[in-house]
Amino acid sequence: MREIFIHPDNLPLFEALASDTRLKIVEILLQGSKNIKELAEQLGLSSAIVTKHIQKLEEGGIVSCEAIPAKRGMQKQCRLVNDEYLLRYLSHSTNKPTLPASNQYTVSIPIGQYSSYQVRPTCGLASEHKLIGMRDDPRYFAEPECAKAQHLWYSSGFVEYRIPNYMTAAEQISSISISLEIASEAPGYEEHWPSDITFSLNGYPLCIWTSPGDFGEQRGRLTPSWWGAGNTQYGLLKTLLVNGEGTFIDGVRMSGMRVNELGLVRSEDILFRISSLPEARHPGGVSLFGRAFGNYEQDIEVIITT
Repeated sequence: MREIFIHPDNLPLFEALASDTRLKIVEILLQGSKNIKELAEQLGLSSAIVTKHIQKLEEGGIVSCEAIPAKRGMQKQCRLVNDEYLLRYLSHSTNKPTLPASNQYTVSIPIGQYSSYQVRPTCGLASEHKLIGMRDDPRYFAEPECAKAQHLWYSSGFVEYRIPNYMTAAEQISSISISLEIASEAPGYEEHWPSDITFSLNGYPLCIWTSPGDFGEQRGRLTPSWWGAGNTQYGLLKTLLVNGEGTFIDGVRMSGMRVNELGLVRSEDILFRISSLPEARHPGGVSLFGRAFGNYEQDIEVIITT
């Protein structure tokens, strides 16, 4: 997430977004990188017009492009620099950012660093360079090399992570934000494969989010070349927030579960569980992606505010 202050210095970014066409380009690039020709075909515009819009998005720091070899010469491949922006106002009296009075700390948890699991096939793990163990054999989730996993998947069950709790005796946690790249899990892949995924903290179910599918038609921006085209390629970036008002996903209220109802105790780790329950309406499994797989260069990113 990139923090942007509402200030004249950032006018190029705001101007770059002041166009229906450029907003459509951003929507397309949220699904993965594209070259100019691919964008032009999806938009129904000429490559010359799309190139001008891309130049404006580059000037605003929204899109980054690189020339890569193609069958005929070079092609311009475009991708989003950031997939989320946070707007902040400036204080008129000091002309400096107005910061919240609270304190924060962040934790980045690799997806292979789970502390507990119970999974059923289809399932498996992959590092940046190879499969870890064998597909569809849950025993390999106990393999020490699982810590190197950049992609893991299971059709039913859960993985659970320990979030370190650094709050002091004088502090109380006011919010927990968890950002991760996630999708459903179907054999191979299936674009339309809904999955009801349950998120829990400290054993308390927070909410159920329905993943729309297991995405594989387009290659993930970061997915390594050795990973076969017939497999899951990427997920969706989702942000789970629990605060004093309830539980939210991407700003949409999902339940009334509040942070003060989670039984948080000083010096005790916070348990974060991701489940696909067999009794769910859509028991469609879970796929997770680390910083070297999928579309987003991140692990499970946690922000604790006290």
